[in-house]
Amino acid sequence: MPEETPAPPATLAQALAQARALGLERIDAQWLLLHALGRTDAGRAWLLAHDTDALDPAVHARFLALCQRRARGEPVAYLTGHKTFYGLLLEVDARVLDPRPDTETLVDWAREVIAPLPAPRIVDLGTGSGAIALALRQHCPGARVLAVDASADALAVARANSGRLGLPVQFAQGDWLRATRGRFDAIVSNPPYVRAQDPHLAALQHEPLQALVSGADGLHDIRAIVAQAPGHLAAGGWLLLEHGYDQAAAVRALLTARGFSLVQSRNDLAGIARCTGGQWPAGQTVK
Repeated sequence: MPEETPAPPATLAQALAQARALGLERIDAQWLLLHALGRTDAGRAWLLAHDTDALDPAVHARFLALCQRRARGEPVAYLTGHKTFYGLLLEVDARVLDPRPDTETLVDWAREVIAPLPAPRIVDLGTGSGAIALALRQHCPGARVLAVDASADALAVARANSGRLGLPVQFAQGDWLRATRGRFDAIVSNPPYVRAQDPHLAALQHEPLQALVSGADGLHDIRAIVAQAPGHLAAGGWLLLEHGYDQAAAVRALLTARGFSLVQSRNDLAGIARCTGGQWPAGQTVK
């Protein structure tokens, strides 16, 4: 019997079509293919220019394995080992949350409130990969930044990113502001804010639960931070918090009741009120 002719290698376009058939978003499939090819610096436009190129069978197999993991909900950042946040290429893994673009809203706001200060003191609570702290250190060279997390594993990731990026930040392990000393011009945090029974948790099963869930209403940790913050803010200092898509009014009420002024919310990239903050008035007594 004549030998069967082996099937020709798949093209890049065909591999991407296979990923789409598995249910992957186009952009996810493209980043995973670039990663499998070892061409993450080439960019998605390179794939379009080379869509008829033959794909090495070993690379093809590696790409499909990544696609299958992504189809089961694993974040692209964990699969590739990195994520770009505020222009910084961070190394990330399952020890920390996958940094979201919406959190850049919090960085923008923090940069605004510290802009008039030559050497602002900033603390990032629940730093995770160090995304917020490192972005602020990059864009505010005179700032003194402290990054706090209760997880030693998360701090190991953040420290590695700090060293690799050459952005010196101080680190402390502990429960929110109990790990800090002195007063700050800005306290920023993307704390856990998902309700314990929230159905969205099923889609987040690969991320660290302790960095996501915060009590029955999702506000347990935000309440703790709001309660502690006045004792750690300089006069006129700001507390800025990221929260859930439907929690802005509740967080504004917490800040107002605690004595903050200029309480307001900021919208994320989708136009949803995602961050809320307030200023601690000069002369206000800490109760």
